[in-house]
Amino acid sequence: MTEIQKNSVIAATIALIVLTADQALKLWVHSSFYLNEEYVITDWFRLHYIENDGIAFGITLFDKRILTIFRIIASGLIAWYTIHSIRHNAGTLFIICLSLIFAGATGNIIDCVFYGVQFGYAPVFYGRVIDMLYFPLVEWNMGGEHYIFFSPIFNLADSAITIGVFIILIFNKKVFKE
Repeated sequence: MTEIQKNSVIAATIALIVLTADQALKLWVHSSFYLNEEYVITDWFRLHYIENDGIAFGITLFDKRILTIFRIIASGLIAWYTIHSIRHNAGTLFIICLSLIFAGATGNIIDCVFYGVQFGYAPVFYGRVIDMLYFPLVEWNMGGEHYIFFSPIFNLADSAITIGVFIILIFNKKVFKE
């Protein structure tokens, strides 16, 4: 098997595994939990079902349709760049990172494009992203206020994107081999 074939198989396998796991977990949470329901696994890890209408942390900067179209274009460019990188013998670690980023972006696009219609609450391109992973690592009270360290709620697709980007940033000399 050539390096190009090996990296093609790796990229496709990672994308398929991440997308399948992400969508399976989202559909299970949506069908098994009520909105805002929480299941405590440990003190520092919970499943907490929310639906995110915006981008990271629920931020909404503009119309949802524009955001979804932007996500689709960005994912298309990432897919093209992954194929281009494979054909030009980029390192395997870089291909793995691009595959994680592509799969994560595609997982969230599926939510936005189809879930609103599938679940009957919005037209195409206006669906909400299902989030459920919650890691309130440290909680404390001070001055009558309750504080939580690391309070974002996210999903496997977000995790794949974050892991891919962090590996590129942290191990850039290994990722961008000559």
